[in-house]
This record gives sequence, C-alpha cells and structure tokens, in this order.
Amino acid sequence: MSLIRIPPMLRGEVGGARQVPADGDTVRELLDDLMARFPGLRPQLVEDDDIAPFVNVYVEGEDVRTLDGLDTSVDHGSTVILLPAMAGGL
Repeated sequence: MSLIRIPPMLRGEVGGARQVPADGDTVRELLDDLMARFPGLRPQLVEDDDIAPFVNVYVEGEDVRTLDGLDTSVDHGSTVILLPAMAGGL
C-alpha cells in the first residue's frame, strides 16, 4: 500500500482527505485504484490513457515524466504526490 497526497483543489473528490491509500506496483495501478474508488478524479488526472498534460505526478519527489511515466515502479510504502498545474498571473 502506498499513500497518494491529494492537493487542496482535488480534495472535494475524495471527501476532503489530504492523502489516500492506494494499492499497486506502478503509478498506473495506483491511479487506477484511486480513480476506481473516486471516479470524479479521472477527468482531472488522465487524458488519452496518459497523465493529463496539466498534472504533475511525483514518486518520492521524482517527476514520473522523467522516469517511466505511468509505468514508473512504486515501492510499497512510497508517497505519490499529485500536483495539478496552477494558472494565474496579473
């Protein structure tokens, strides 16, 4: 089991939780487990069976896009952080 940290803008989809446990050996499996329990997250996290372009996913501080993307291995007990991009400016 790993922990997925949920950013404030997505917490409404998971009942307000800051982090949610998930099962899986890869980022894909963890996200599939998470999205099966919280289907409202799917359109916010994935696009065309890949990580949505405006979402960053980190495993133990490493951006999975610099690793193996959704196929990045996740060790039992790891922390995965979801970080949607923020837009703004003056």
